[in-house]
Amino acid sequence: MLSILDILEDTTADGPGFRTSIYAAGCPNACPGCHNPESWDIRHGRRMSTEEILEKVLDDPFADVTFSGGDPMFQPEGFAELARAIKEKSDKNIWCYTGYTFEKLLEDPRQSLLLQYIDVLVDGRFRQDLRDESLCFRGSSNQRLIDVPASLKARKAVAYHYAPYHTV
Repeated sequence: MLSILDILEDTTADGPGFRTSIYAAGCPNACPGCHNPESWDIRHGRRMSTEEILEKVLDDPFADVTFSGGDPMFQPEGFAELARAIKEKSDKNIWCYTGYTFEKLLEDPRQSLLLQYIDVLVDGRFRQDLRDESLCFRGSSNQRLIDVPASLKARKAVAYHYAPYHTV
């Protein structure tokens, strides 16, 4: 069971293209200036099963998936189970937002398990003093877009380079 604040379908704010964004409840970071402070308390979420969430994700064959919050890494076992099921039943890519750094996640066996199913990680706490509205898919310049499969192979963070689709 996961504590979920909301599930938004067909959003374009949390990664490229249309996405189903799953907002986790619970976050230990309490970043000043957070755009979602109601997400900090895990009790603000509604308990949902992996199967219930998976059904919503699979209902839209064209949308990829984003885990956000709160912080999905605050509930790593449940999100790992969900991510594994998504990967087994679809070819959707999964983005994950977290206040933890990639390096810190590697140190925790519970959190690093979830990394195995993530395609792109947006890592690092939001820092209001480094806020930059010009950045794609992140709020402050300390946050990184990380290519997780390449990073796990290299055992160090490898940048994900977002190239928006351009028509001629």
